[in-house]
Order: sequence, then structure tokens, then C-alpha cells
Amino acid sequence: MPAPNQADLLTLLGTGLTLLDPTGRVLWLNPALAEILGVGPRTAMSQDLAALMRNPALASRLERTLTEQRAFSLRGASFGVGRGRELTADVSMQPTDENQILVEVHPLASDLAPTGTPLSATLRGFAHEVKNPLAGLRGAAQLLERRVGDDDLRRLATMVIAEADRLAALADDLLRHGGAARIAPVNVHELLERLEGLVTAEAEAPRVRHDYDPSLPDILGDTDRLLQILLNLTRNASQASAQTITLRTRVEHAVRLGDRIIRAALRVDVVDDGQGVPEYLRDTVFQPLVSGRPDGTGLGLALSREIALEHGGDLRYTSYPGETTFSLYLPMERP
Repeated sequence: MPAPNQADLLTLLGTGLTLLDPTGRVLWLNPALAEILGVGPRTAMSQDLAALMRNPALASRLERTLTEQRAFSLRGASFGVGRGRELTADVSMQPTDENQILVEVHPLASDLAPTGTPLSATLRGFAHEVKNPLAGLRGAAQLLERRVGDDDLRRLATMVIAEADRLAALADDLLRHGGAARIAPVNVHELLERLEGLVTAEAEAPRVRHDYDPSLPDILGDTDRLLQILLNLTRNASQASAQTITLRTRVEHAVRLGDRIIRAALRVDVVDDGQGVPEYLRDTVFQPLVSGRPDGTGLGLALSREIALEHGGDLRYTSYPGETTFSLYLPMERP
């Protein structure tokens, strides 16, 4: 089982997680996975996961995970779960040092409901963690704003206050209203200009270039949550020693998002020339608690992809030496 402090954090995550013994039987699972499978946590204990999810391919992948000691994934696979339901999900599995298997189950999201759907406990737990540091950050920035005489420094302090207020409002919204997104028209290029201002204000910031499709219409989404995805991506690029970040917008046709083919989707690319995604992380980069940095939390990309799925979209990536691209896909139409 996970260590006690890790288990508490994993319990908060909206992503379904389970730990299996070498035979593929459940040793531990979090509440999110119990809900996905439609079974009680006690009922699932000691059961064979492949049998529980009625998918023979899962059994063979679990066996190979241990025998070959490497990660495997099933993308867009169909499973049978509790109460006769069918589930389409991405499933990732990786071996642990204790000869066990850590499995993540990520159901493919349907379109965002018109009034917004509640986001999982992942972001609500995150909201609890950020509120106190934000209050201290805002207070320090207010003191700087009052005391500095330089107009540029005062402008930067004002920007810090505004961002602290934005994140505090986002945290309050998640905690008070159960995470319902505030859906409104979003001009993606105005959003990217705001992003650029935040990126270039940081110390030793990389250069930011644009490659925009000027014909793009507004889309529907939650501005603050979409900005958070893009901030996570650009900061990851900076931490990967990128010298240049390119922000690119395109329309892509006939895109599969979840279990649907979308006629037209907006694609926002964050392209960087940094070190790229390490080979050993390529199959697990969107999993929670997986990080390529010793001081990383492993939540940034997991949260970002969850927000993208909440919007009926997706977050994908390609990485080659000298060029890594994270692509945010968002549907351009709503049913």
C-alpha cells in the first residue's frame, strides 16, 4: 500500500488509482476508482482487476508490466463495470519497486454540459493547499507596491496582486461551488497575450514568439482554468531550460476527442526548444505524482489534462530533441 501521507493525497485525486499484487489482484484503491467501477472499496479488495473490468487485454498488459518491468498503456479501451455499464477509458500501468503494479484509470470525458460539470476532488484538494500561500504572497506584493518608487517594479507588484486574486477566486469557486466551471466566450489570442505578460515577467524568462491564426472565433470555456493549463505548460518549458517558447493557434478538423469525432477543434500549441520529456516519463507524463524534477509535485500536467477533459477537449504532446510540443485541443462547437 502507499505510505500513509501519500495515501491521503491519492485519496483526494479524481483520477482512479489502484495498487495490485503480482497476480493482478487489488491491494488498495482510491474512492475515485471505486466510483468509476461502481463497486464498494471493500468489495473490490482482493479481486482480480481484469476480471472486475471484464477486459482480457488488460490481464495480458498487467502480466507484461511485471515480467518486462516497464510501463504499458491501453488507450480508449472498452470495459464492463458495475451495474452493467460500459466504460471507455485510458488505462496506464507501471511496476513498483515492491513488485506490485500501480494502475491509473482515466475515463474519457463526454462534452461539457451547458452549465458546467463539477471538477474532481483533484482540484478541490489543490485549492485547499494554495489558499494560505496565496494570502502571504498577496500581502508581500502589496507592501512592495506601496514602498517601491520605480514604475516598472510597481507594475510587476500589481501584476502579482492580480494573479494572487485570480487564483484565490478560483480556489474559492472550487471549494464553495463544487468545482462548476464558469463558461463564457473566450478570445484565445487575448488569453495568450495575458499569458505572455505573465511568462515574460518572470526572472530569466525565455523569448516568446507567436504563430497565430487570426481568423479564429471565440470559443466557450472557463478563462481562468484555461489560463492555468497554459501557465503550467510554459513554466514546465522554462524549467526544461527552454530559450524560446512559441505559442501557436490552429483549427484542426475531424479530431477524435474522447469517444466523439469533432468536426472542428481549436488547437493551441506550446512549443519549446528545451530538454524535452525524458524517455522514462513518456508513457506516464500525465499521471499524478509523476515528475521529472526532484522538487516537482507531479500534479501540474495531471491537473492540466483534467481541465482539458472537463472542457470536452484533450491535452497531448510530442517530444523530440530540441522541440517539445504540448497541444491543447478544445471543441469549437457545443451541442
